[in-house]
Amino acid sequence: MAAVNEEDGAWPEVTDSGRRELSLTAGPELERRVRAAGGRLPSALGSLGASLRSLEVRGGCACLREPGPALGRLTGLHTLALPGCALGPAGLAQAARLLPPTLRVLDLSGNALEELPPELGGAEAGAGEARGSAGALPELRLLNLRRNRLRQLGPGLALHAPALQELLLGGNCLRALPGGLLPAPSRAPPLPLLGTLEAAGNELEELGPEIARLVGLKTLDISNNKLSEIPAELADCPKLKDVNLKGNALKDKRLEKMVNSCQTKSILEYLRVGGRGSGKGKGKQDGADKEEARRKKREKPKKKANSDSEDDETEEAQKLLVRVLHISENPVPVIVKANPRVKEVRPYIVCCVVKGMDFQAGNALKRFLSLQTKLHEDICDKRTAATIATHDLRLVKGPLLYDARPPDDLKIAPLGRKEIKAKDLLRQLQLEADEQRKQKKRQNISGLHKYLQLLDGKENYPCLIDAEGAVISFPPITNSEKTKLGKTTSDVFLEVTSAASLQICKDVMDTLLLKMAELNKFTAENKDGEVSSDPESNEILPCKNSALKEVPKNSPLMLEQVRVVDMDGNLKVLYPSKTDLSTVSSLLTVIH
Repeated sequence: MAAVNEEDGAWPEVTDSGRRELSLTAGPELERRVRAAGGRLPSALGSLGASLRSLEVRGGCACLREPGPALGRLTGLHTLALPGCALGPAGLAQAARLLPPTLRVLDLSGNALEELPPELGGAEAGAGEARGSAGALPELRLLNLRRNRLRQLGPGLALHAPALQELLLGGNCLRALPGGLLPAPSRAPPLPLLGTLEAAGNELEELGPEIARLVGLKTLDISNNKLSEIPAELADCPKLKDVNLKGNALKDKRLEKMVNSCQTKSILEYLRVGGRGSGKGKGKQDGADKEEARRKKREKPKKKANSDSEDDETEEAQKLLVRVLHISENPVPVIVKANPRVKEVRPYIVCCVVKGMDFQAGNALKRFLSLQTKLHEDICDKRTAATIATHDLRLVKGPLLYDARPPDDLKIAPLGRKEIKAKDLLRQLQLEADEQRKQKKRQNISGLHKYLQLLDGKENYPCLIDAEGAVISFPPITNSEKTKLGKTTSDVFLEVTSAASLQICKDVMDTLLLKMAELNKFTAENKDGEVSSDPESNEILPCKNSALKEVPKNSPLMLEQVRVVDMDGNLKVLYPSKTDLSTVSSLLTVIH
């Protein structure tokens, strides 16, 4: 029997030689053990051999600098997740050479990586020679490199992971895409199965025409970058169904308006027929197209003579109205004080009051809760980027305090449950999650349970406390039963928190307000008719038998500004200010 060194003896998790999954939870105990093992996972981990399918460090570990040589002995590994650790270029380079060819999912998000080994898309030099041959990761399907510091990509990934389906690059420092990601043109297209490419929140100044070489691309997210032009070749991606270009200062103002309001199909068609996305367009119009353009130009003055065109009237009528009540006009504004303690846990918060919602008609409340869930999955990135909380304003006792408190001191009455300490709530939810896994015999879990790892390793938990000392929000886990929305709720207090950035909070709040305005308008228009109540649908559609009704007057929702201040009363955030709601300006008319 092989000797077990002293460091390995402190790792009871690796004693089961037939183990298929290993999940290590971040915290002081894990960090102590990792330090004792020299900043890496124990060598005894290799004893699990080919039986181990999934290895995950939940919540991150700031002491973990490299996985260690044991990784090379896990020859059956399918999933390796090391988010929020301290992997550096040297440690990662060594680990890349040990990654088993069976690997399907690799999560290295939040590691502050500035460069990658050739196998994962690092420098071009030596990319084709790494480990002696191409296809070193033939089974890799998903690579998550979000929230690192990557500045460039190399072609090694396309050579070594030809079956890659999802590449997540959001929150890095990339300046060009695809950049060096694609190898020199050859007969076979690179990364033919790559369906999702996400690079939101980088520093992209160039989207190259070679993007069209990604023949399997279905979803492209390059929002919140520094792009000024979009190449017409983007329309040549044969399978592209969803493209997000929002948050870029495009030179073509018509295109900029389209990306905020039109479907992908319309945007690609605009580029395909000679739109000005690239400053030049693609191809030339034939004679018929030119004649049509001349005809429209001749008819334009006639339309002006008849006041506004029908299109302009329709577009304006479809825009939703919201009115902003400023702090100076509000006799009882809501104020949130932020304790400095939250800086270490979840530093960013944005709040707003919405008045005039109608949840009584039909299933409006159910639809609102459903859209909140959908936003958590999409724009909030499964609550890792931000979390939304909603409260009945009548039940909120201000002023409010945004604080961070130890798990033993924080008590909350969660939605649908009795008051409980935060520590006990998380333990209870973890037990429920484990039981759910056993019953369903699968890895995926649902509900609050899938967000538990977001608080792993935190000494204090974020919370929003009312003037009576009651915790009304415990992000990113739950709201309080005390301020729960009901059918009679008309005035809503909204809160968006994030550990990532203030701008993410504002973007999420912008989108949430747009969806609320859309829902309220739909509810008003369909009050007297039946409304589809399909609980699985996120779409708002009238039933086929509903009679067409005259659209009521477009009355605005009222938004009240909310100030977030420090403990001395100095302003930190005011929302919505005059510069907010710009991401949805093509669909909303804001009256200040």
